Amino acid sequence: MTQRKTRFQTGPGTLVAAAFIGPGTVTTCTLAGAQFGFSLVWALVFATAATMILQDMSARLGAGARLGLGEALVKSAPGSIATVLAGGLILLALAIGNAAYESGNILGGVLGVEALTGEGARKALVLVIALIASAILLIGQYKPMERILVGLVLIMAAAFALSAVIVRPDPGALLSGLSPKIPEGGLLMTIALIGTTIVPYNLFLHAAGARQRWRKDAASVTEARRESAISIGIGGIVSILILSTAASSLFVMGIDVQSAQDMALAIEPAFGPPARYLVGAGLLAAGLTSAVTAPMATAFALNELFPPRDEKHGITRFRLFALSIVAVGTAIALTDINAVALIITAQTANGFLLPIIAIMLLLIMNRGMLLNEHANGMLANIAGGLVVAIAVALGGRGIWLAIERGLSLI
Repeated sequence: MTQRKTRFQTGPGTLVAAAFIGPGTVTTCTLAGAQFGFSLVWALVFATAATMILQDMSARLGAGARLGLGEALVKSAPGSIATVLAGGLILLALAIGNAAYESGNILGGVLGVEALTGEGARKALVLVIALIASAILLIGQYKPMERILVGLVLIMAAAFALSAVIVRPDPGALLSGLSPKIPEGGLLMTIALIGTTIVPYNLFLHAAGARQRWRKDAASVTEARRESAISIGIGGIVSILILSTAASSLFVMGIDVQSAQDMALAIEPAFGPPARYLVGAGLLAAGLTSAVTAPMATAFALNELFPPRDEKHGITRFRLFALSIVAVGTAIALTDINAVALIITAQTANGFLLPIIAIMLLLIMNRGMLLNEHANGMLANIAGGLVVAIAVALGGRGIWLAIERGLSLI
């Protein structure tokens, strides 16, 4: 009897890591480290664990039940009005939100190029990044796109790992950041760190990818869950390395920066050109991966909402939906909008949207008639409920803080 191979295989979990370590994560982690040192490391640890819990549900939904999240939301909606509302939420969260989010991804890639080469023709660089993303999306089939994205993820992970090695974070200071506390003025940054890691559209991407990547058998579902946990765990480590690089250099030196591009330029005098090139290369790879995965997730979800006639028609529709997101994102990126402000705003908005999508995912994962043995058990519900409760508490505090600030200006 031959044994089933147990070596690690990349899959949709790797794409999720590629998606959440985008320009938003790089920028937010850089600003968090520069402004608050290591004090918000705990937020990234929580966000990584929470992402593992929620994405595990998406992996079971796609690999086990053979359902995308968008399709499951519509099928589980009780009545026509609820179905319309569920579809509307998907359109709002993905088609509209990701079009704006895409501009930040493209601009993040541009900032990476500028960190490597110095100031350049920004609008021309926007078009180049958009064309590269479009070329990958035009493939239209999951497996070839996955291979390209995995390569970019490896480049990105290596770049940020080596940059952290160069600046040598203090292990004691890093461990001290595991104590859960929000520093003064750090609430919105905490929400942004969580929002940049537990990205709502990744739940759609993972379920759709898992359905295409894995076979429908118990061993494949187990492998899908394993791949998800390992890939997302590595992604969380990369996020912590980015924050640590900023905390070990910018915070210690008291340098004020506004982006990861600024960090690349600021640490060069102290740590040499390799540090700058590594951060720049990591930011460029992060921009490219997210510029592909955001339209990819949107196209998968819209194909679930509006099922194609056949596979060929589905690939055509996938390309149309995905390229539309890239086109709108490119148009926004070509304006004079502030790239960093756009990126941070998107991450904070993700933090507020997360509880809504997470609650809907939890409800779906308890539909035994729909999911059979792949429905949530008690432990999964407890873990998912805790994630939702904490996300709601932080989001509620953020909204109240915004209201207080608004009232103070009246």
